[in-house]
Amino acid sequence: MSIIKATLEDVPALVELINSAYRGEFSKKGWTSEADLLVGGKRVDEIHMTNMILKKGSMVLKHVTATNQITGCVYLEAHGDHLYLGTLTVSPVEQAKGIGKQLLKASEAEAVLQGKDYIIMTVITVRPELIGWYNRHGYVDTGIRKPFPHEPWQGRPSQPLEFMVLKKMVR
Repeated sequence: MSIIKATLEDVPALVELINSAYRGEFSKKGWTSEADLLVGGKRVDEIHMTNMILKKGSMVLKHVTATNQITGCVYLEAHGDHLYLGTLTVSPVEQAKGIGKQLLKASEAEAVLQGKDYIIMTVITVRPELIGWYNRHGYVDTGIRKPFPHEPWQGRPSQPLEFMVLKKMVR
């Protein structure tokens, strides 16, 4: 197993992975599902995934098995003195095997490699189990809240949602 940079060839597999982990009935096999928070829709589509890979100053890291199956990914985007981390994803059937932790560590190593001081991310505030997981890995609540963006193609929120900004110093 290894973590390497994703390419445009990976877009269909990444879209399938991300949507399977966050939306629909299959996502409920894992603990990161947003299926009860957003009704219908997709987390990402091929256009948005392509843009994430091509965006200047950003990258998608993928976790692959020995047979080159993508089992996890994370999006990183450079901003001044920090990296933004988003869409940390592990296949629902592969969760609790350390893949998310490996992707988090690879993201932190990338931040150091790029000379960044810290990583920030946003997490939906009604996800205490996910916030707790990030807290256990050194990410702290900054006290900043951001509105949850509503894009109709991504589904309809089943309740009011907002983001919490988490931060971890890496240098």
